[in-house]
Amino acid sequence: MRLALISDLHGNEFALDSVLAHARGACDQLVCLGDVATLGPRPGAVLERLRALGCPCILGNHDEFMLNPGLVRSYSESPLIVASVDATREALSREELAFIEGFSRTLALDDVFLYHGTPRSNTEDLLAETPPARVDEMLEGRRALLFAGGHTHLQMVRQHRGMLIVNPGSLGLPFREYTSGGPPVILPHAEYAIIDVGPGVVSVDVRRIALERRTLASQLEGWENPLAAPMRAAYA
Repeated sequence: MRLALISDLHGNEFALDSVLAHARGACDQLVCLGDVATLGPRPGAVLERLRALGCPCILGNHDEFMLNPGLVRSYSESPLIVASVDATREALSREELAFIEGFSRTLALDDVFLYHGTPRSNTEDLLAETPPARVDEMLEGRRALLFAGGHTHLQMVRQHRGMLIVNPGSLGLPFREYTSGGPPVILPHAEYAIIDVGPGVVSVDVRRIALERRTLASQLEGWENPLAAPMRAAYA
């Protein structure tokens, strides 16, 4: 089984199209690990692509913010992020929200277990430096050959008690370093991963595709959202 894993798309249509072109023919199945529409300029286009692909999608915390307006206020103290999320929700159609509502919280494919943040929560950060005992709590006693989730916007391959834990990074908003809620430095590339699981073999290939800042910035034209100005500065 060869899977292409994408996560944290955040409305970045150009990055999604670049990854789909790059990964074409390299996998048997594409899986999206969540956070698809918010914080970026093309939420509707990204949702349309995913719906057309028919790939499994995991419910990220930002996806859940589209369905429950109160949740983002309990997650973020940033008025800018809250306002941006609210603006995205208002811009989505009833059909687009219904599509998000069909996302799964977790997904098991043979001996691979998929989620957004951790198996128990789509808001938890699982990092390379998270203590092993804490990781045990996050996994809640589950065993699998490989676990994979996104959320932190940081690529990672970690061995934990004989199991592999993978983060494909962020397709739409890759971070230079862990921010813990602070303002991030956004990198001008798209991230994803290919995992190959077969009898007696597991391989993980974390990938980065360089993207033109000018093209990334051009997506922001006409985007009426509180994050538009900070994003323009990020891609300047």
